[in-house]
Amino acid sequence: MDLSNEVLLIPEKADKERDALALVWQQYGGKVMHVGKFWQAPNTGNARVSIYGNDTFALVLAQVLGRALLSPQDELVAQLPYRWGKRKLDLIVAEYFAIDQLPVFVKSVKPKLLTAKVVRLEDEVEAIQALGNETLICSEVIDDLVAEVRSFVLGKQIQDLALYEGSTDLKTAQQFIHHFLHSAEAAALPHSFVLDIGYSKTRGWCIIEFNSCWGAGLNHCRPEKVLASIRAATI
Repeated sequence: MDLSNEVLLIPEKADKERDALALVWQQYGGKVMHVGKFWQAPNTGNARVSIYGNDTFALVLAQVLGRALLSPQDELVAQLPYRWGKRKLDLIVAEYFAIDQLPVFVKSVKPKLLTAKVVRLEDEVEAIQALGNETLICSEVIDDLVAEVRSFVLGKQIQDLALYEGSTDLKTAQQFIHHFLHSAEAAALPHSFVLDIGYSKTRGWCIIEFNSCWGAGLNHCRPEKVLASIRAATI
């Protein structure tokens, strides 16, 4: 891969994973710019731009530069057939969140609106209801997950996958992801994205969530393998 006329924009704050990606980027001939004031357009000349960083950094910088970022819709996971999610998943308006749904894993569709977590206590319900008409993803809690795997995907192909929690056979994880990527449901996902899956002792492999390549941590995936996925996420 020749990146001689390309620039990678990352936050100026040191980060082990971003720095590892930046090193590989430079090895392929690309330029790396550490951006502090990301609300101001850096001078990238006529180079092709790729962005990699946290949500605020990436989204604001992309807007300033007039770029688009490929992002899977968070709510897609709640629309999957049971064979992929292996649990009950619903989209719920926050003001209708009820005690009889507990315990439940809750995540807001709008980023950073709510810390994703398992809600078990009744005294937490009112605070969630206060979010009004915001949409929540509510997921049945799977208590017997023994492994979690992250994979970077590009064009229905796994670029790399790695275990980031627990222990398991990665071959079966790869097979599960491959089958999903060639299913009808995968057609709703962008060209480049991150897929996290987990293994339950009683239910087998299940999709946990989808993430954007431009903002997802490597979680032990090899930077040289996932660079193309991250690069393709900025258009």
